[in-house]
Amino acid sequence: MKAYSVDLRQKIIDVYNEGNLSQRQLAKQFHVAKSFVQKLLKQYRQTGNLAPLKRRKQTPTKLNLKQLKVLEELVKTNNDATLEELRKQFIATTGIIISRSTVDRMLHRLNLTLKKKHCIQRKKGVKKSNSKD
Repeated sequence: MKAYSVDLRQKIIDVYNEGNLSQRQLAKQFHVAKSFVQKLLKQYRQTGNLAPLKRRKQTPTKLNLKQLKVLEELVKTNNDATLEELRKQFIATTGIIISRSTVDRMLHRLNLTLKKKHCIQRKKGVKKSNSKD
């Protein structure tokens, strides 16, 4: 989501400094969340700055490219394995302990899915009966 413009931020501060509106009323008037108004006012009081804060750096991934290739190969050889099974195989292969959610995130990054096809097919023309016999 893009940050609100400095112009909008300045308008909110100007109206707030006039002292006529509460934070809730400001949020309603400018079509922003009340929590945004609260954070903006706090930032303005502490720093005097209205510019959007820089985003914090994201935690780097636990797996490097070589390890991602290993995971990709495991999926290709065991395409019907569950996330937990892939996790255990990955740990056995590389010695690196990762969580099931990490396996899931890395598979999404590799554009791989683990959706299984259901073997049960419904018979055509068979209707469910609601009567109790």
